[in-house]
Amino acid sequence: MSFPRVAALALALAGVSAPAALATGPLEIESGKVTVSAGGQAETPFLRCRAKGPCRGTLGLLAPDAQSLGSTDFNVPAGGRSRLRVPFAAPEGSKPGTIPEAKLSATYTVGDSPKQLTATRMAGLDASGFDPKEAADQGPGLVTSFGDWALRWMPLIFMGLILVVLFLTLKTMPLRTKPQEIKPESSESVGWDDVAGVEEAKDELREVVEFLRTPKRFKKLGAKVPRGILLHGPPGTGKTMLAKAAAHEANAKFFAQSASSFVEMFAGLGAARIRRLFKEARKESPAIIFIDELDAVGATRGKDISGEKDQTLNQLLVEMDGFGTTSEVVVIAASNLLEKLDPALLRPGRFDRQIFVSPPDLTGRERILEVHSEDKPLHEVDLELVARQTSGLTGADLANICNEAAIFAGRENRDVVLMKDFNDALERVVAGMQSRRVINDHEKNVVAHHEAGHALCSELLPSVDKVHKISIVPRGRALGYTLNLPEEDRYLKSKSDLLDYLVVLLGGRVAEHVVFGAITTGASDDLRKVYEISRSMIVDYGMGTQLNNRRLPPEDYSMSEATRRVIDDEQQELTDLAFRRALELIVANRPKLDELAQTLLRNEVLERGDIERIVRPPGAAEPARPSIAAYERDE
Repeated sequence: MSFPRVAALALALAGVSAPAALATGPLEIESGKVTVSAGGQAETPFLRCRAKGPCRGTLGLLAPDAQSLGSTDFNVPAGGRSRLRVPFAAPEGSKPGTIPEAKLSATYTVGDSPKQLTATRMAGLDASGFDPKEAADQGPGLVTSFGDWALRWMPLIFMGLILVVLFLTLKTMPLRTKPQEIKPESSESVGWDDVAGVEEAKDELREVVEFLRTPKRFKKLGAKVPRGILLHGPPGTGKTMLAKAAAHEANAKFFAQSASSFVEMFAGLGAARIRRLFKEARKESPAIIFIDELDAVGATRGKDISGEKDQTLNQLLVEMDGFGTTSEVVVIAASNLLEKLDPALLRPGRFDRQIFVSPPDLTGRERILEVHSEDKPLHEVDLELVARQTSGLTGADLANICNEAAIFAGRENRDVVLMKDFNDALERVVAGMQSRRVINDHEKNVVAHHEAGHALCSELLPSVDKVHKISIVPRGRALGYTLNLPEEDRYLKSKSDLLDYLVVLLGGRVAEHVVFGAITTGASDDLRKVYEISRSMIVDYGMGTQLNNRRLPPEDYSMSEATRRVIDDEQQELTDLAFRRALELIVANRPKLDELAQTLLRNEVLERGDIERIVRPPGAAEPARPSIAAYERDE
């Protein structure tokens, strides 16, 4: 080995930076410093293997008298590098932190070829930073491979990334959702006159308003302000408007909050928001808190895996009827799913009054139409007739009809709204928007006979609502529709009424079968309704033959296999009975069916007068219209 190489190796091991690495064939020692610890280790610079195979061997530290100071084995992969720690024992007589001149001896092999590297003379090892007292507690030095580095630092990096993501999530999340406060004089407030068609609910809320207006009058009598009022019923019946009207008439602070805004991904956040809401309301008492869609947080406890909803509900229960809840704060809540709410929420002392807000009757519908038409210029519009034609619709539906009628008038650049606009709006709300799709002549013929079958069965059965209009103009997803409108509001249905309705639903499919000898997919919605009605007759109303006078649980999993089989058999029996009755009516009145269909093909739309002229010509006797119940007895 030449002297320059030995000198470079000595400088590297002594902690002095060498100008270049010491190369001895395939083994190379990079320039660097040696660190010495009191724990008895000397860390060398990196050894690099430039051979095609790994460099394996032993690296030793020798004293000038050939006394071994320490050695270690090494295995450097081909093309890789490694830093070694050599355990050593200082020779006798040496001072702490110093090592006299020593020799480095490396015996290694590249593949099967043995090689020897010996440094005959070395400078003393640098012991800078050597503290015998502290070095005994020091851990290992620098890592010698990427695996060691990843094992030490990757968990810390991963935890840091989690903290960054959590910080960004918290930064963008509205942790403090402020309840919406609606002042009595604001544009969003409404009065009793703005709420129509729900007179019973208004009467109940008027009492609460009187409590908030003149609490002393009731306190003298020992009466307490109701803690909570629950408005429940179908969507669109005016529950939110009732709460706003109550706040306006009581001249009280009104805090509105959606129940879904209480629950977040973090535990305890919903309960904190409940506390904050009631704290603000008590500061402004008398006040009204309105919680919309209460079922989002008030559902029966024990079904939430995380428990966050249960904690939020528990806090709501405490705030409504717990220690220190004596302020004049009334909670009004709205829900469409009363049966889903927790029983503890419905007991007296929390929601003392439960008001069912039903769809309006005829008088209520007319009053709602008048309210929503006050700012619209009407011309020869019979609102009573519109009210009769909209049985079963909610206040929101009626408001939408009035708005759509005004839009139709605006499209035609008219200054007034006509009855025609209301009819078009009713069609759009009930049947959907008119479609521009084009169907071929054969499909149009099938649709015409299908709708004629519905209309004919409706006219020939006594308990079914009269047909107001037939159309084969595609609307929404339907290629045609038959619009039945009741003459009066009815709240009870007999078994005969439901069976007649099944006949009407199957009338279109039967007409296809009789005229074309085939059935199509056009009756899919009719069959869905047939299934729902027939199942309700058996399961909910006890109108079966084997399962009569019984109401069965709605969940299939709670029934036995035999019970489910009986339900299916009874459903099929009702469906077959209605199909046979529809087939008899269609076959017996085939000429009227064909005339209805042909007139539809020519005009695309038939009104009530055209239908009566075809089914019951002038001077013709009123046809006998036995119900399906009588037909069932004859069989």
